Amino acid sequence: MNIFLTYDYELFFGESTGSVDKCLIEPTNRLLNLSKLFNVKMTFFVDVGYLIKLKEFAIDNLELAIDQQKVLEQLKCIIESGNSIQLHIHPHWENSFYEDGNWHIITDKSYKLDDFSDEEIRRIVRNYKYFIDTLTGQKTTAFRAGGWCIQPFYRLKELFKELEITIDSSVFPGGKFFSLHYDFDFTNAPNKAKYRFESDVCIEDLDGYFTEYPISSWRYSPLFYWRLYILGRLFPSKHKMLGDGIFLSQPGRKKSVLTNFTWNHVSTDGYYASKLNTCLKSCEKRNFSDMVIIGHPKSMTNYSFQVLENFIKDNHTKHAFRTFKELL
Repeated sequence: MNIFLTYDYELFFGESTGSVDKCLIEPTNRLLNLSKLFNVKMTFFVDVGYLIKLKEFAIDNLELAIDQQKVLEQLKCIIESGNSIQLHIHPHWENSFYEDGNWHIITDKSYKLDDFSDEEIRRIVRNYKYFIDTLTGQKTTAFRAGGWCIQPFYRLKELFKELEITIDSSVFPGGKFFSLHYDFDFTNAPNKAKYRFESDVCIEDLDGYFTEYPISSWRYSPLFYWRLYILGRLFPSKHKMLGDGIFLSQPGRKKSVLTNFTWNHVSTDGYYASKLNTCLKSCEKRNFSDMVIIGHPKSMTNYSFQVLENFIKDNHTKHAFRTFKELL
């Protein structure tokens, strides 16, 4: 089986973005150390809007110039170590700005691409892709939507063809969430290792131009989330996120997951990592050819790093850890 370890390389988007060191540099370096130790490769979906804003405001802010240097050096290390960088778009950066020593994140009516006009979408996606391709000297062909908000895909279809973006990895089958900012519904997505599609990411089309590599998903029980929240309070040194920012609010979600079974992604983030081997066995039982695991450097914990290391150690000789760059 092909296992794709994928990481959304980004800050937080709530009341505090957190620091570059705690959210990106330090946890990503730990991931790269694991990559080197076991010779397994990872894909980093880099939040390009942040890089563009960082470049813009670093001109007049020394602290951002220092952050920019750290990030660029790390992205260079990711590439030189054989790992992959792909396109990740959080378009709220279009309206966000830096002032008085803080990032002011504007997410209202700008969190997802669908919040923008067709002309604005074309400008954003073209500019972001050109920026990351130029920066890395490599051609990105895979995409992950910020906040999983890939729908409606028909608004992106022709633009993605023009830019030769052929792979998406935004869907996690069964997932669904609506709020002021989020809007995605994958309840009818094919529960497959991968599938082709054309105009709708949830409808398989054998002749479709695009290939969806869904993020593996799992039906989590309320008990799982009770454990997640309780362990975080009882053993913060193991279960506290390494990132020091605040998540964008998801009203009603905490109550929902504590009282209902919920479909969510398979992840290396925090206590979610406890399900890695269980989910792998499920994929093996269904004869899946591929398993996509999501993570966020900012959301890793000391516990999840230990579980991830054991997962890689146990499986790196049994399965192929691949990147989306290898699918060119």
